[in-house]
Amino acid sequence: MIKNPQDTSDPIELFEEILEHEDTDKQPIAVALDHFVKGVGHVVMWANLFLILAIVTQVTMRYLFNYNFPKLDELQWHLYGLVTMVGISYALVTDSHVRVDLLHMQLSPRTQRFIEIVGILALLVPFIYLMVDQGYDYFYDSFRVGERSSSPTGLPARWAFKAIIPLSFVLLGVAALARLIHDVHAIWVNSESERKGKGIRLILLAFLGFAVVAYGLSFLVETTEEKLVIAMFLTFIALLFSGYPVAWVLAGVGIAYCGLAYLFDNDHMAWTGLESTFTGLDYLTLGATVNRVYATMSNAVLVALPMFIFMGLMLDESGVAERLMTSMQKLFGTVRGGLAITVTLIGIILAASTGIIGASVVLLGVLSLPSMMQQKYSKSLAAGVVSASGTLGILIPPSIMLVIMADQMALSVGDLFMAAVFPGIIIGMLYLLYIFVIALVKRDAAPVPEGAKAPDWHAIKDVLIAALPTLLLILAVLGSIFAGLTTPTEASGIGALGATLLALGYRKLTFRKLVNVLKSTFNTTAYIFAIFLGATIFSYVLREMGGDALIEEMVASTGFGANGTVLFILFIVFLLGFVLDWIEITLIVLPLMRPIINGLGLDIGGYGVIDEPALIWFVILVAVTLQTSFLTPPVGFALFYLKGVCPPEIKLTDIYRGIIPFVLLQLLGLMLVYYMPPLATWLPSVAY
Repeated sequence: MIKNPQDTSDPIELFEEILEHEDTDKQPIAVALDHFVKGVGHVVMWANLFLILAIVTQVTMRYLFNYNFPKLDELQWHLYGLVTMVGISYALVTDSHVRVDLLHMQLSPRTQRFIEIVGILALLVPFIYLMVDQGYDYFYDSFRVGERSSSPTGLPARWAFKAIIPLSFVLLGVAALARLIHDVHAIWVNSESERKGKGIRLILLAFLGFAVVAYGLSFLVETTEEKLVIAMFLTFIALLFSGYPVAWVLAGVGIAYCGLAYLFDNDHMAWTGLESTFTGLDYLTLGATVNRVYATMSNAVLVALPMFIFMGLMLDESGVAERLMTSMQKLFGTVRGGLAITVTLIGIILAASTGIIGASVVLLGVLSLPSMMQQKYSKSLAAGVVSASGTLGILIPPSIMLVIMADQMALSVGDLFMAAVFPGIIIGMLYLLYIFVIALVKRDAAPVPEGAKAPDWHAIKDVLIAALPTLLLILAVLGSIFAGLTTPTEASGIGALGATLLALGYRKLTFRKLVNVLKSTFNTTAYIFAIFLGATIFSYVLREMGGDALIEEMVASTGFGANGTVLFILFIVFLLGFVLDWIEITLIVLPLMRPIINGLGLDIGGYGVIDEPALIWFVILVAVTLQTSFLTPPVGFALFYLKGVCPPEIKLTDIYRGIIPFVLLQLLGLMLVYYMPPLATWLPSVAY
């Protein structure tokens, strides 16, 4: 998403390039607004460095001086809230938000601009108005009473932190206005290049199909609330295929259906022939979500998100993967399929140190695919190995997905990290076994490179030198969590510092690379947080309309029994992974499953020390299932990441063929964890 500028050691030249605007066809007003939002972002993104400093200082003071400093704890989530709330505006002007590109990429630029204009006016503007209006009241109530920290030794002026909510959404309004002016200007100019591609008919046909499905499903339920819930879900999915950012689709659909429920509540929809509802939804009740936004901003668990993202991106900049690739190729040079084995092993190491899927897939693809093509590997095997190996980071800790899952399911992040270790390693081992077998059975799929030399002690030493620093960093991060020495948030800060020191030690860290890492961390954290905000509105309205009760009733009515119900839920999650990203599934669908799983009475042993072993086991099953969502078309993000960097001779059909066996291997790993729950529950119990 972020184009890395060329290296330079001149800070003045760097910031001139950052502020330079390349889109000369924009209106001057739009350019000025863009520069303003980006300028604010380029200042605020440095708060991530202060966040690292605050975390490391807190850990140091506790262990060296046996002193806890509550102000530092609060400062951490104040910095996190500032970075994420300002970041959503920066991500908007840089067009970095997550979107479903399946149909969107086929449309002409002119049609894409029409969609963005409608999306801003119909979906984003109501959300901005709600958050500015209700957010200001929320801030003013705090300011009026001079609210401060609930801890006597905490930070004063809590109201100042709450002021971030309305101010950040005003900034988001500025960013939206810049996009709107640019789109209207481009449509007005109406250049020939803007018309190349398909028109709006493609999107309208997709919407028509979803409308027919919604109408058919409405006959399966009785009450108006249930019909609205089904329509709400299908509207969300249909609008996703327009290509408008997921976060704003979630928020906009939530607000729209809140208004629709209000009309049904007050007998204004009698003309539809449907009965009135009793949801209690209106503008003021929807304003209660501001408190949920504040809770997300001040969530100490989520502070780990930008830190783990920073750690992964900094490791990518440190050249660790290149060193590993060079040394491991010598070690496995004479082994049939040795390069594919090398890619998988590096994927496992990157997974335990980065957890950033896009970065891992792109890095592995850039480093290995040209060599694989040169060594005459099967195109599908090469593409499949890179795609699958790059997705291991979503499961193997420290995984940002597991951090979010722990927050949504009210579980310990450390427990989920430990529970995911064996399933992640097992899937990695299945990959290696498959490569070894396919290389023996189909010798032309993964040939031995010509002139390869047998490994010697020098090759082994090179691998150790390349891998040892990274493995020590992984041990420091995960080991401190597993041993109970630090919380996951504290370990994430230590990992971010360790990755920076590693880059310095390898002499790879320049001022420009540091800025690149900060910008990418800022963007990535922001678009994840934006989906949090949208999901907050969507989930609130869904629950008020009885959506959780409807889903629980539908799952319970299957009559599959406890184990069958778990398999049914996993099957639904697997299917959703074809059209939704893991973030939406984790934030919207997963929390709805908690009461269902708790009510099944599953007999999953916790060894007397784990509080909710069945829930931990279930979440790991969902995590393994969601790993497949990165590989399953049409919305498999790993496939698009890879397509962007693969050699021209590798077609999209080669990538699709290549991922099939790896998806089956992931499902095999899922079945192993399903039938052997101790694979997920034993390690957390031992840690206690």
